[in-house]
Amino acid sequence: MSEHIAKLIIDNITYELPIIKGTSDDRAIDIQQLLKKTGLITLDSGYMNTGACTSSITYLDGKKGILNYRGYPIEDLAENCTFTEVAYLIIHGELPTSEAMESFKHDMVRFALLHEDMIHFFDSYPSTASPMSILSTTVNALHNYYPEMDDADDPYGGYTATAARLLSKTRTIAAFSYKKSVGHPLVYPSPKLDYCSNFLNMMFDRPNLPYEIMPEVVSALNKLLILHADHEQNCSTSTVRLVGSSGANLYASISAGVSALWGPMHGGANQAVIEMLENIYADDKDFEKYLAKAKDKNDPYRLTGFGHRVYKTFDPRARIIKEACDKIFEQLNVVDPLLDIAKELEERVSNDEYFLKRNLYPNVDFYSGIIYRAMGIPTNMFPVMFALGRMPGWIAQWTEMKEDRSRIGRPRQIYTGHAEREFVAMKDRY
Repeated sequence: MSEHIAKLIIDNITYELPIIKGTSDDRAIDIQQLLKKTGLITLDSGYMNTGACTSSITYLDGKKGILNYRGYPIEDLAENCTFTEVAYLIIHGELPTSEAMESFKHDMVRFALLHEDMIHFFDSYPSTASPMSILSTTVNALHNYYPEMDDADDPYGGYTATAARLLSKTRTIAAFSYKKSVGHPLVYPSPKLDYCSNFLNMMFDRPNLPYEIMPEVVSALNKLLILHADHEQNCSTSTVRLVGSSGANLYASISAGVSALWGPMHGGANQAVIEMLENIYADDKDFEKYLAKAKDKNDPYRLTGFGHRVYKTFDPRARIIKEACDKIFEQLNVVDPLLDIAKELEERVSNDEYFLKRNLYPNVDFYSGIIYRAMGIPTNMFPVMFALGRMPGWIAQWTEMKEDRSRIGRPRQIYTGHAEREFVAMKDRY
């Protein structure tokens, strides 16, 4: 077999398929001509072995625990950058100069407000409305109020301005959805505050009770958003690309991505971690009971926050977030019994041969929910926080899909229903 050719033998006929190679030595068999050549398709439920595109945004090596944005290790970016800088990097492909950064920040300030008519949207939702539902529908509606964002020649359009507008307005929508859920008056964005400080202030500032912005909290939030900024072709990102491939606009595509992220198997995972820890705490910290349930192949129970579909070693994001978690609890002097539960559970799992053999290490969701709790962010807002972090990745992935002129997504299937049947008129069916 040639180094660059794969051979597929079907009914004694040999077909040659090219092998393509990425810049980091990841390889794939190119089957784009498979149906035309052989009359066959591949069956890959969940697309776990299927590459839907080529991309220059994020590199992930699950076996080695590597995650890079545009070639930069996640560890370096989380340690040295703000979320706004990383958002610029992911969207534009390069780290910003000081001049470019100031311009990007200026755009986010001038685009932070929502059209005043959109404020009435929040009055129409019941107080029990899911913040993710509000985020999805309101992002979709942005196109009605800002159609000029589609026009690259418009002075308020163009790619940089469009990205800044979406990043800024989704932050405002998220904070407003929280205020609506608790019945508090809305707090408008301040031009004097940076991205994360602004969000925290809009969330927690109240009349006669000003919110104190703490550097430790701002730093932790920056890290959390950076760690979620992109993660190659996951469920929500693939959704954004698939919807966009039909020609749908950026807002409709990202709205669909928000809905995909809403699911408990994706963006709701850190909320499930909190619920798991609460159950263990309420059950007199009976760790052995829950570990035994997780090991029992006949029990559907699973430990949430351990293992990952891609990472087969320690999630590199989990190392960063665990350190941030320890720091914020120490600096804020927060006492949370769930943190002790989390630490002991991690210790037990990390020293248990059953879990080690199965590569069930803590992932990014294991500690993120605990940090959000320390900040005062409720569990129903956890998926929204994920969406805010993922916004730069969605924008970049949608744009890359457009620039590559990707064909409309059209998965195939293997039909397993009835074979052709003879039609029987209703009068003869009984």
